[in-house]
Amino acid sequence: MATEKKEKLDAQVKSADMSEEMQRQAVEVAEEAMSKFQVEKDIAQYIKKEFDSRAGATWHCIVGRNFGSFVTHETKHFIYFYLGHCAILLFKTQ
Repeated sequence: MATEKKEKLDAQVKSADMSEEMQRQAVEVAEEAMSKFQVEKDIAQYIKKEFDSRAGATWHCIVGRNFGSFVTHETKHFIYFYLGHCAILLFKTQ
C-alpha cells in the first residue's frame, strides 16, 4: 500500500497566471496533500491553508474530477492543473 502512494503523479498545467516558482510550489503542495488525504475536500483544505500561510490570504482551492468554474482572481495568482486524474483549481482573491 505504501509503495502505491509513493508513485509520482504527472502534473499537467492547463492554465496559469502565476510565476514558474509559484506553479512549482502549487504542484508540490498538491502532491503533499494527496499523499496525506484521500477525500477531495481535505486535499483542497490542505492546499488552501498552505498557500494562505505561504503567500498571504485569501486563497481558494477546488479539487475534483468533474466541475466547471468561472472565477475572478488576483493577477499572477491563478493555476488550474491536473495531478494524475484529479483537477485542481487554485486562485487568490483580495
